[in-house]
Amino acid sequence: MRDDLSQGEPTGAVARVGTTPGETTILLPRVAWRGALLRVPRPTFRVSRPAFGLAALGVLVAGCVAVVVFATAGPSALVPSSSYAFPGWLAGPLHGLLGHLIPSPKALSYGFSALVVAMTLAYGLALASVRLLSMRTIVIAVVAVHVVLLLSPPLQLTDLFNYLGYARLGALHELNPYTHVIGAAQHDPIYGLTSWHNMPSPYGPAFTLLTYPLGLLPLPAAYWVLKTATVLASLGFLALVWRCARQLGHDPRFAVLFVAANPIFVIYELGGFHNDVFMLLPAMGAISLLLDGRDRRSGASLMLAVAVKFTMVLLLPFLVLAARPPRRRARWLTGAALATVPLAGATIAGFGFALPNLSDQSTILTPFSVPNLAGLLLGVGGGAPAVLRVANVALVVAVATLVALVARRRSEWLSGAGWATLALVASLAWLMPWYVVWVLPLAALGSSLRLRRAALAATVFLVLTFMPVTGTVLGALHLNPMGSSVGRAATARTHRLER
Repeated sequence: MRDDLSQGEPTGAVARVGTTPGETTILLPRVAWRGALLRVPRPTFRVSRPAFGLAALGVLVAGCVAVVVFATAGPSALVPSSSYAFPGWLAGPLHGLLGHLIPSPKALSYGFSALVVAMTLAYGLALASVRLLSMRTIVIAVVAVHVVLLLSPPLQLTDLFNYLGYARLGALHELNPYTHVIGAAQHDPIYGLTSWHNMPSPYGPAFTLLTYPLGLLPLPAAYWVLKTATVLASLGFLALVWRCARQLGHDPRFAVLFVAANPIFVIYELGGFHNDVFMLLPAMGAISLLLDGRDRRSGASLMLAVAVKFTMVLLLPFLVLAARPPRRRARWLTGAALATVPLAGATIAGFGFALPNLSDQSTILTPFSVPNLAGLLLGVGGGAPAVLRVANVALVVAVATLVALVARRRSEWLSGAGWATLALVASLAWLMPWYVVWVLPLAALGSSLRLRRAALAATVFLVLTFMPVTGTVLGALHLNPMGSSVGRAATARTHRLER
């Protein structure tokens, strides 16, 4: 799976980048006909002024401001927990600043969908203009987005309150969150703000233990501490993306912008205050430490990432293979083993031998997950158990193949890890839009142009399928990805876990 940038180019292709200062030019290939060179008019895509890039970043920041202003104005579908309660500490300091702005649910659905599409287009323009933007400008825009979203309540889903619910279950009510459910403490004031009432915690032990002190704080204080920590972890993660790009000799402007300006990262990951950044921070630290030759620390850092969220175990074989020669590999494995001992000890001390509840999430469906769509196309009603088993087998085969290619030095290890992570995302029955964030830094730092294109295609797919207006349009067309017997059974199972 070697992926050279020139691979697949037509004969006679010409590409010039930066032919004059401040100009990017991409020329289409010349066409040969009957042995002669036939010159035909070719459209030329030019990004010749920094103003285009500045405008794109401005749209991203302004889009965040608009979402936050509407989200803080009053209860709405933008903030699902607001249907239960919307006190000032939850709404944030901008609550009611511009009065009551919430339009009808339909108008809000269309408006939010249009805004996410506009931010996606701005993301594309920003990437096309990245060579004309200074690192300082990018950093200012990234920090501005983080500050604005810190003032927002969690957007779209209630995961932040689930984190706090499990923390309070363990620290305050002394119930093991891996063997008990949030519904066991219905008297807790956080109960109405959570969603997974009848599901033991699926979150990693390191993350769960780190949130335990928050369970002892007053709910408003815990809420703001966790939000602030999430924003700081996100900035730390992006700083490590910048550092890794420098270590690899790549342009850090592109790497940072590829991740930080992605609309799914902005609206769903950061705006929803999801815990993936706490996993990605030590994972990127492991990559950076490996590139620095600090192999033991790299192995330890990856084990911390795995303990936060098991997803990052996919990186393990690729980091092991990247640690060359064998003596470096031995040091890396030693660091991983030494870190595993205290992490395992802390897990057993905190939770016994109970494990995070990954089984429930692996069997429930979202409408636009690849297994569900594949099952519908195959005529088996969606993500049936047999389809999910095939997806799991395909994932194992794909990862094994990628590891073999990297081991034979036929593929670069960062790209191999990125493709493996993308294969994981495609195999999941429970697909959430922010899962593509797992792929973005690997695509940005790796050498595979195809992986970057695949990550962008996945971004567009997830933006379009998770927009609120998509459900409205499909309903008008009498299309329901969850309308089969398999889909109805999965929906009923999800409701049982929530209620």
